[in-house]
Amino acid sequence: MEEEEEAVAASAAAAAAASGGRGAGGEPGGCCGCKGVRGCLLCEAAPPPQISANFVYCPLTGFAVGEKQSEFAGWAFPFPGVFLLEGFISADEECKIVELMDCSAWKPSQSGRRKQDYGPKVNFKKRKLKAGGFAGLPSFSQEIVTRMRSHSVLKDFSPVEQCNLDYGPERGAAIDPHWDDWWLWGERLVSLNLLSATVLSMSCDSEDYIQLFPAFLQDSKQVHSSLTHAVSQEHWPKESTSLGGLRSTTKWGTDPSSPTRSVLSKEVVVAIHLPQRSLVVLYGPARYRWKHAIYRHHIKSRRICITFRELSAEFSLGGEQEELGQKLLKTALTYQGIPV
Repeated sequence: MEEEEEAVAASAAAAAAASGGRGAGGEPGGCCGCKGVRGCLLCEAAPPPQISANFVYCPLTGFAVGEKQSEFAGWAFPFPGVFLLEGFISADEECKIVELMDCSAWKPSQSGRRKQDYGPKVNFKKRKLKAGGFAGLPSFSQEIVTRMRSHSVLKDFSPVEQCNLDYGPERGAAIDPHWDDWWLWGERLVSLNLLSATVLSMSCDSEDYIQLFPAFLQDSKQVHSSLTHAVSQEHWPKESTSLGGLRSTTKWGTDPSSPTRSVLSKEVVVAIHLPQRSLVVLYGPARYRWKHAIYRHHIKSRRICITFRELSAEFSLGGEQEELGQKLLKTALTYQGIPV
Protein backbone atom coordinates (compact mmCIF):
# COMPACT_ATOMS: atom_id res chain seq x y z
CA MET A 1 0.00 0.00 0.00
CA GLU A 2 2.59 2.51 1.17
CA GLU A 3 5.44 1.54 -1.15
CA GLU A 4 3.32 1.36 -4.29
CA GLU A 5 1.86 4.84 -3.69
CA GLU A 6 5.33 6.28 -3.13
CA ALA A 7 6.53 4.76 -6.41
CA VAL A 8 3.70 6.51 -8.27
CA ALA A 9 4.43 9.77 -6.46
CA ALA A 10 8.13 9.53 -7.29
CA SER A 11 7.29 9.24 -10.99
CA ALA A 12 5.03 12.29 -10.72
CA ALA A 13 7.77 14.20 -8.92
CA ALA A 14 10.22 13.41 -11.71
CA ALA A 15 7.74 14.62 -14.31
CA ALA A 16 7.14 17.82 -12.38
CA ALA A 17 10.87 18.46 -12.08
CA ALA A 18 11.35 17.90 -15.80
CA SER A 19 8.69 20.53 -16.57
CA GLY A 20 10.26 23.04 -14.22
CA GLY A 21 7.71 22.74 -11.44
CA ARG A 22 6.74 20.44 -8.58
CA GLY A 23 3.67 18.63 -7.34
CA ALA A 24 1.46 19.56 -4.44
CA GLY A 25 3.81 18.12 -1.86
CA GLY A 26 7.53 18.07 -1.14
CA GLU A 27 7.88 21.41 0.62
CA PRO A 28 11.52 22.47 1.16
CA GLY A 29 12.80 21.78 4.64
CA GLY A 30 11.27 18.32 4.90
CA CYS A 31 8.24 19.37 6.95
CA CYS A 32 6.23 16.51 5.48
CA GLY A 33 6.80 13.36 3.44
CA CYS A 34 4.73 14.32 0.36
CA LYS A 35 6.14 13.90 -3.15
CA GLY A 36 4.89 14.69 -6.63
CA VAL A 37 1.12 15.08 -6.78
CA ARG A 38 0.61 14.05 -3.15
CA GLY A 39 -0.18 16.70 -0.55
CA CYS A 40 -1.29 17.32 3.02
CA LEU A 41 -2.37 20.30 5.15
CA LEU A 42 1.29 21.21 5.65
CA CYS A 43 2.09 21.71 1.98
CA GLU A 44 -0.92 21.80 -0.32
CA ALA A 45 -2.16 24.89 -2.12
CA ALA A 46 -5.80 23.73 -2.08
CA PRO A 47 -7.58 20.78 -0.47
CA PRO A 48 -8.38 17.81 -2.74
CA PRO A 49 -12.01 16.87 -3.47
CA GLN A 50 -13.59 14.59 -0.87
CA ILE A 51 -15.47 11.61 -2.28
CA SER A 52 -18.77 10.46 -0.79
CA ALA A 53 -19.95 6.86 -0.90
CA ASN A 54 -23.26 5.88 -2.49
CA PHE A 55 -23.28 2.35 -1.03
CA VAL A 56 -22.49 0.95 2.44
CA TYR A 57 -21.06 -2.52 3.02
CA CYS A 58 -23.07 -4.75 5.37
CA PRO A 59 -20.83 -7.37 7.05
CA LEU A 60 -23.80 -9.51 8.07
CA THR A 61 -24.82 -10.17 4.48
CA GLY A 62 -21.82 -9.36 2.27
CA PHE A 63 -24.04 -6.92 0.32
CA ALA A 64 -23.35 -3.30 -0.57
CA VAL A 65 -26.59 -1.45 0.27
CA GLY A 66 -27.56 1.89 -1.29
CA GLU A 67 -27.09 4.93 0.94
CA LYS A 68 -30.43 6.32 2.12
CA GLN A 69 -29.70 9.80 0.76
CA SER A 70 -28.44 8.55 -2.62
CA GLU A 71 -30.25 7.62 -5.83
CA PHE A 72 -29.47 3.99 -4.98
CA ALA A 73 -31.51 3.87 -1.77
CA GLY A 74 -33.42 0.59 -1.74
CA TRP A 75 -30.95 -1.19 -4.03
CA ALA A 76 -28.12 -3.60 -3.24
CA PHE A 77 -25.52 -5.86 -4.85
CA PRO A 78 -23.18 -8.62 -3.61
CA PHE A 79 -19.76 -7.34 -2.53
CA PRO A 80 -17.53 -10.39 -1.93
CA GLY A 81 -13.97 -10.48 -0.60
CA VAL A 82 -14.35 -8.72 2.76
CA PHE A 83 -14.01 -10.22 6.25
CA LEU A 84 -14.67 -7.78 9.10
CA LEU A 85 -14.32 -8.66 12.78
CA GLU A 86 -15.27 -6.29 15.59
CA GLY A 87 -13.29 -6.14 18.85
CA PHE A 88 -10.33 -8.17 17.62
CA ILE A 89 -8.25 -6.88 20.54
CA SER A 90 -9.22 -5.37 23.89
CA ALA A 91 -8.88 -1.73 24.90
CA ASP A 92 -6.00 -2.64 27.24
CA GLU A 93 -4.20 -4.51 24.47
CA GLU A 94 -4.71 -1.55 22.14
CA CYS A 95 -3.12 0.83 24.67
CA LYS A 96 -0.10 -1.43 25.13
CA ILE A 97 0.42 -1.89 21.39
CA VAL A 98 0.23 1.85 20.68
CA GLU A 99 2.59 2.56 23.58
CA LEU A 100 5.12 0.10 22.15
CA MET A 101 4.82 1.61 18.67
CA ASP A 102 5.34 5.12 20.02
CA CYS A 103 8.62 4.00 21.57
CA SER A 104 10.02 3.80 18.01
CA ALA A 105 10.39 6.72 15.62
CA TRP A 106 7.65 7.52 13.12
CA LYS A 107 8.89 8.60 9.68
CA PRO A 108 7.07 11.25 7.61
CA SER A 109 5.18 9.69 4.71
CA GLN A 110 2.84 10.59 1.86
CA SER A 111 -0.36 12.61 2.26
CA GLY A 112 0.15 13.55 5.90
CA ARG A 113 0.75 10.04 7.19
CA ARG A 114 3.60 8.78 9.36
CA LYS A 115 4.92 5.24 9.05
CA GLN A 116 6.93 2.40 10.54
CA ASP A 117 7.99 -0.40 8.18
CA TYR A 118 8.91 -3.96 9.08
CA GLY A 119 9.82 -5.70 5.85
CA PRO A 120 12.25 -6.00 2.95
CA LYS A 121 13.26 -3.00 0.87
CA VAL A 122 11.32 -3.19 -2.40
CA ASN A 123 11.51 -1.43 -5.75
CA PHE A 124 8.15 -2.32 -7.27
CA LYS A 125 8.83 -0.60 -10.57
CA LYS A 126 12.00 -2.64 -11.21
CA ARG A 127 10.68 -5.68 -9.32
CA LYS A 128 13.71 -5.91 -7.07
CA LEU A 129 13.96 -6.45 -3.35
CA LYS A 130 16.57 -6.97 -0.68
CA ALA A 131 16.44 -7.77 3.00
CA GLY A 132 18.32 -4.62 4.02
CA GLY A 133 17.96 -4.13 7.76
CA PHE A 134 14.86 -6.33 7.98
CA ALA A 135 15.11 -8.41 11.17
CA GLY A 136 11.51 -9.57 11.47
CA LEU A 137 8.10 -8.38 12.57
CA PRO A 138 7.90 -6.66 15.99
CA SER A 139 7.53 -8.82 19.08
CA PHE A 140 4.04 -7.53 19.93
CA SER A 141 2.70 -8.87 16.61
CA GLN A 142 3.25 -12.52 17.48
CA GLU A 143 0.08 -12.73 19.57
CA ILE A 144 -1.87 -10.78 16.92
CA VAL A 145 -0.86 -13.25 14.19
CA THR A 146 -1.63 -16.25 16.40
CA ARG A 147 -5.10 -14.86 17.09
CA MET A 148 -5.71 -14.16 13.39
CA ARG A 149 -5.12 -17.81 12.56
CA SER A 150 -8.02 -18.88 14.75
CA HIS A 151 -10.33 -17.60 12.00
CA SER A 152 -10.80 -19.85 8.99
CA VAL A 153 -10.13 -17.11 6.43
CA LEU A 154 -6.66 -16.63 8.00
CA LYS A 155 -5.84 -20.12 9.30
CA ASP A 156 -2.77 -20.42 7.04
CA PHE A 157 -1.84 -16.72 6.96
CA SER A 158 1.91 -16.07 7.36
CA PRO A 159 2.77 -12.36 7.14
CA VAL A 160 6.13 -11.38 5.71
CA GLU A 161 5.68 -7.62 6.07
CA GLN A 162 4.06 -5.20 8.49
CA CYS A 163 3.42 -1.51 7.90
CA ASN A 164 2.18 0.78 10.68
CA LEU A 165 0.54 3.98 9.44
CA ASP A 166 -0.33 6.91 11.70
CA TYR A 167 -3.14 9.21 10.49
CA GLY A 168 -3.73 12.59 12.16
CA PRO A 169 -6.43 15.15 11.26
CA GLU A 170 -4.02 18.02 12.01
CA ARG A 171 -1.92 16.85 9.04
CA GLY A 172 -4.87 16.11 6.76
CA ALA A 173 -3.74 12.49 6.60
CA ALA A 174 -5.28 10.25 3.93
CA ILE A 175 -4.41 7.64 1.32
CA ASP A 176 -5.58 7.82 -2.29
CA PRO A 177 -7.46 5.00 -4.07
CA HIS A 178 -4.98 2.29 -5.01
CA TRP A 179 -4.33 -1.42 -5.33
CA ASP A 180 -1.60 -3.04 -3.30
CA ASP A 181 1.09 -4.67 -5.43
CA TRP A 182 0.46 -8.29 -6.43
CA TRP A 183 3.91 -9.20 -7.76
CA LEU A 184 5.27 -9.57 -4.21
CA TRP A 185 2.20 -9.44 -1.97
CA GLY A 186 -0.32 -12.27 -1.95
CA GLU A 187 -4.08 -12.76 -1.83
CA ARG A 188 -4.97 -11.38 1.60
CA LEU A 189 -4.43 -7.89 2.98
CA VAL A 190 -5.05 -7.78 6.72
CA SER A 191 -5.43 -4.52 8.68
CA LEU A 192 -6.02 -3.79 12.36
CA ASN A 193 -7.72 -0.43 12.99
CA LEU A 194 -6.62 1.32 16.20
CA LEU A 195 -7.51 4.44 18.26
CA SER A 196 -10.53 5.60 16.24
CA ALA A 197 -13.20 4.46 13.81
CA THR A 198 -12.84 5.27 10.13
CA VAL A 199 -14.19 4.38 6.69
CA LEU A 200 -12.46 2.34 4.01
CA SER A 201 -13.73 3.62 0.65
CA MET A 202 -13.82 1.13 -2.24
CA SER A 203 -13.91 2.29 -5.85
CA CYS A 204 -13.47 0.72 -9.27
CA ASP A 205 -12.20 2.03 -12.61
CA SER A 206 -14.02 -0.58 -14.70
CA GLU A 207 -16.44 0.31 -17.50
CA ASP A 208 -18.44 -2.84 -16.66
CA TYR A 209 -21.94 -2.60 -15.26
CA ILE A 210 -23.05 -3.85 -11.85
CA GLN A 211 -26.50 -5.40 -11.58
CA LEU A 212 -28.50 -4.06 -8.63
CA PHE A 213 -31.30 -5.85 -6.85
CA PRO A 214 -34.21 -4.16 -5.08
CA ALA A 215 -34.04 -4.48 -1.31
CA PHE A 216 -37.18 -4.41 0.81
CA LEU A 217 -38.07 -4.60 4.49
CA GLN A 218 -39.45 -7.84 5.90
CA ASP A 219 -42.17 -7.79 8.58
CA SER A 220 -41.44 -11.35 9.63
CA LYS A 221 -38.70 -12.09 12.12
CA GLN A 222 -37.97 -15.35 10.32
CA VAL A 223 -35.83 -15.63 7.21
CA HIS A 224 -37.69 -17.78 4.67
CA SER A 225 -35.43 -17.49 1.65
CA SER A 226 -31.75 -17.74 0.82
CA LEU A 227 -32.18 -14.31 -0.77
CA THR A 228 -33.34 -12.71 2.48
CA HIS A 229 -30.60 -11.01 4.45
CA ALA A 230 -30.40 -9.51 7.93
CA VAL A 231 -29.22 -5.93 7.61
CA SER A 232 -29.26 -3.13 10.15
CA GLN A 233 -31.88 -0.54 9.22
CA GLU A 234 -29.15 2.07 9.35
CA HIS A 235 -26.76 -0.37 7.60
CA TRP A 236 -24.04 0.47 10.12
CA PRO A 237 -23.81 2.33 13.46
CA LYS A 238 -22.48 5.87 13.60
CA GLU A 239 -18.76 6.21 14.31
CA SER A 240 -19.43 6.87 17.99
CA THR A 241 -21.32 3.58 18.45
CA SER A 242 -20.18 0.00 18.61
CA LEU A 243 -20.85 -2.75 16.15
CA GLY A 244 -23.13 -4.27 18.76
CA GLY A 245 -25.92 -2.08 17.38
CA LEU A 246 -26.08 -4.41 14.39
CA ARG A 247 -27.31 -7.25 16.53
CA SER A 248 -30.77 -5.65 16.66
CA THR A 249 -31.55 -6.05 12.99
CA THR A 250 -34.33 -5.22 10.61
CA LYS A 251 -34.99 -7.84 7.94
CA TRP A 252 -34.16 -6.93 4.37
CA GLY A 253 -34.73 -9.06 1.28
CA THR A 254 -33.99 -9.03 -2.42
CA ASP A 255 -36.53 -10.26 -4.92
CA PRO A 256 -35.02 -11.82 -8.07
CA SER A 257 -38.40 -11.58 -9.83
CA SER A 258 -38.54 -7.80 -9.43
CA PRO A 259 -37.12 -5.43 -12.04
CA THR A 260 -33.41 -4.80 -11.69
CA ARG A 261 -31.25 -1.86 -12.67
CA SER A 262 -27.57 -1.47 -13.44
CA VAL A 263 -24.88 1.09 -12.74
CA LEU A 264 -21.39 1.68 -14.13
CA SER A 265 -18.78 0.22 -11.79
CA LYS A 266 -16.74 3.42 -11.91
CA GLU A 267 -19.72 5.39 -10.55
CA VAL A 268 -19.91 3.27 -7.39
CA VAL A 269 -18.14 3.99 -4.09
CA VAL A 270 -18.70 1.48 -1.28
CA ALA A 271 -18.05 2.56 2.31
CA ILE A 272 -16.74 -0.14 4.66
CA HIS A 273 -17.07 1.23 8.19
CA LEU A 274 -14.19 0.13 10.41
CA PRO A 275 -14.90 0.31 14.16
CA GLN A 276 -12.03 0.97 16.55
CA ARG A 277 -10.05 -2.24 17.29
CA SER A 278 -11.62 -4.08 14.34
CA LEU A 279 -9.78 -6.37 11.93
CA VAL A 280 -10.51 -6.29 8.20
CA VAL A 281 -9.33 -8.69 5.49
CA LEU A 282 -9.52 -7.88 1.77
CA TYR A 283 -9.22 -10.76 -0.69
CA GLY A 284 -10.57 -11.86 -4.07
CA PRO A 285 -12.57 -9.12 -5.87
CA ALA A 286 -12.13 -6.64 -3.00
CA ARG A 287 -8.37 -7.11 -3.35
CA TYR A 288 -7.91 -7.24 -7.13
CA ARG A 289 -10.92 -5.49 -8.69
CA TRP A 290 -11.65 -2.69 -6.23
CA LYS A 291 -9.24 0.02 -5.13
CA HIS A 292 -9.24 1.07 -1.48
CA ALA A 293 -8.72 4.50 0.08
CA ILE A 294 -9.01 6.45 3.33
CA TYR A 295 -10.29 9.99 2.77
CA ARG A 296 -9.33 12.95 4.90
CA HIS A 297 -12.86 13.66 6.13
CA HIS A 298 -13.00 10.16 7.65
CA ILE A 299 -10.07 10.89 9.99
CA LYS A 300 -11.66 12.55 13.02
CA SER A 301 -8.85 11.89 15.53
CA ARG A 302 -5.57 9.99 15.64
CA ARG A 303 -5.85 6.65 13.88
CA ILE A 304 -3.23 3.90 13.53
CA CYS A 305 -3.53 1.12 10.98
CA ILE A 306 -1.37 -2.02 11.20
CA THR A 307 -1.34 -3.80 7.83
CA PHE A 308 0.06 -7.30 7.37
CA ARG A 309 0.90 -8.78 3.96
CA GLU A 310 1.69 -12.30 2.83
CA LEU A 311 3.82 -13.48 -0.09
CA SER A 312 2.49 -13.99 -3.62
CA ALA A 313 2.60 -17.37 -5.36
CA GLU A 314 5.88 -16.44 -7.06
CA PHE A 315 7.62 -16.27 -3.67
CA SER A 316 5.75 -19.14 -2.01
CA LEU A 317 6.30 -22.91 -2.07
CA GLY A 318 6.65 -24.06 -5.67
CA GLY A 319 7.11 -20.53 -7.00
CA GLU A 320 9.98 -19.22 -9.09
CA GLN A 321 11.45 -17.32 -6.13
CA GLU A 322 10.52 -19.80 -3.41
CA GLU A 323 14.03 -19.77 -1.85
CA LEU A 324 14.04 -15.98 -1.38
CA GLY A 325 10.48 -16.03 -0.14
CA GLN A 326 11.17 -18.68 2.48
CA LYS A 327 14.22 -16.76 3.67
CA LEU A 328 12.16 -13.59 4.12
CA LEU A 329 9.34 -15.47 5.84
CA LYS A 330 11.74 -17.15 8.25
CA THR A 331 13.15 -13.74 9.17
CA ALA A 332 9.70 -12.18 9.54
CA LEU A 333 8.46 -14.82 11.96
CA THR A 334 11.35 -14.43 14.41
CA TYR A 335 9.40 -11.42 15.77
CA GLN A 336 12.64 -9.63 16.64
CA GLY A 337 12.32 -6.71 14.26
CA ILE A 338 12.68 -2.97 14.56
CA PRO A 339 11.40 -0.42 12.01
CA VAL A 340 13.59 -0.28 8.88
